[in-house]
Amino acid sequence: MTILIVEDEPKVASFIKRGLELHGFETEIAYDGSIALRKASVKENNYDALILDVNLPQVNGFEVCEKLRRMGIKTPVLMLTALGTISDKVHGFEIGADDYLVKPFEFEELLARIKSIIKRSKAEPMQETILKISDLQMDVSSKAVSRNGKVIELTAKEFFLLEYLLRNKGRVLSRIDIAEKIWDITFDTGTNVIDLYIFYLRKKIDKDHDKKLIHTQVGMGYVLKEI
Repeated sequence: MTILIVEDEPKVASFIKRGLELHGFETEIAYDGSIALRKASVKENNYDALILDVNLPQVNGFEVCEKLRRMGIKTPVLMLTALGTISDKVHGFEIGADDYLVKPFEFEELLARIKSIIKRSKAEPMQETILKISDLQMDVSSKAVSRNGKVIELTAKEFFLLEYLLRNKGRVLSRIDIAEKIWDITFDTGTNVIDLYIFYLRKKIDKDHDKKLIHTQVGMGYVLKEI
């Protein structure tokens, strides 16, 4: 498996490169965002994952990730950066990052997260492509969501969160479940990212409807169901 390391600090890039190669990965390094875009957008390169710093010369990591997703490139992205606020993390997930690791970090954690996002990206897709509950419908293949015939625009993470809820309708999903399945992270009780995304979904899915579909089970998590 080949990993593209996008990092402008040579010592950090070299450290990651040596560690990954000791664990059997092949690696390439890009020292700025424009080079990363060129490399990652070439079909023949076919990287298994990108480790992407945010503070890069030429084009920053957020822009790199966003542009790749707009081009339809689904290579798993691990954001690696010193920017560790909740708003930074939310923004990273919003533009299509698969995971987010804050510097300084332990290499063992980086390795575990890389393996996790690669495993998830190669998992067999579920066969069912039309998901429904009440008057809410999702077409997974075309990424179209509507309620009572009205189209609902969702961000990438909102879409994946709603898909997870739909595939588990009637089942109470804990914050731990959601963190592991949607963000591939261990749930941190000090973060409110999951609650924020549930709030965003409710505004788009339930706000203008008498029948609410997303419900909170106090102390347990969230469930998508008809009442």
